[in-house]
Amino acid sequence: MKKNELKKNGNAPIMARITIDGIAKTLGTKLEINPNNWDLKHGRVQGKSVIALNINQKLDNIRGRIDKIYEDMQKREGFATAQKVKLSFLGVGVMDDAILKVFNDQNIEFKKLVDKGERSQSTYNKYITVYNHLSTFIKERYHRDDMSFRELTCDFIRELDFYLRYDLQSSHNTIWVYTMPVLSLVELAIKKGLIRDNPFEDYEISMEETDRGYILKEDVEKLMKCVPPHPRYELVKDLFIFSCFTGLAYADIKKLTRNNIQSFFDGHQWIISRRKKSDIASNVRLYVFKLN
Repeated sequence: MKKNELKKNGNAPIMARITIDGIAKTLGTKLEINPNNWDLKHGRVQGKSVIALNINQKLDNIRGRIDKIYEDMQKREGFATAQKVKLSFLGVGVMDDAILKVFNDQNIEFKKLVDKGERSQSTYNKYITVYNHLSTFIKERYHRDDMSFRELTCDFIRELDFYLRYDLQSSHNTIWVYTMPVLSLVELAIKKGLIRDNPFEDYEISMEETDRGYILKEDVEKLMKCVPPHPRYELVKDLFIFSCFTGLAYADIKKLTRNNIQSFFDGHQWIISRRKKSDIASNVRLYVFKLN
């Protein structure tokens, strides 16, 4: 009984609570009753009036439907969660807890954070890329538009790994980047009660250390003397050289404005900013060269 949400007629809505393994989910029954007529101990309406008998019969029907859903779910899938039983009772289709739908919902929420400037556009683009690859994989390998979380097995993630590695010719570290969001989706499904166990528990992948090339001083000097055939290339060249001298990444340079150039106590001008990736303060002194 929701006594704290009384309606204008003085009645309170009757709620149903499903508890499995200590986790409870609540849903509305679309029934209401005067709080004074409610039997809290037995969860029923007191008395034998027509209203009381009618509501109690409907409550018995709701309990019976929930019990049947629970029993069928146990027989069909071997386990049940409060969330799954609730969704089934409300008539929410099984594909509403499918991997691509949940992934898409997460991307929509992430995009709202991007629009507020709280998350990175590049990270959002990565999630969209992973979503597209996962969607194509499910269509090509399983001939489906989506798959329920309960259908996922350890073979799924290994086949996805194979698809990325050989069909798309992705590097090991790219595969690591692409599979991390998928593994996170499964963890989210467990938290939401959509599945009980992690089907990808035995799958392991980690980023490999790679040796990155470096540019020599002579190469930078050659680039500085180079005259590009197009003004746009000239800008690209200047940005790259600026990055070489300041140590700032492209993402950090991209968000610089004139306000980032400030005079310090030493009388010199500095670029005052914070690194985009780590949010660590970055101060770079500007030097002025006099050319003859």
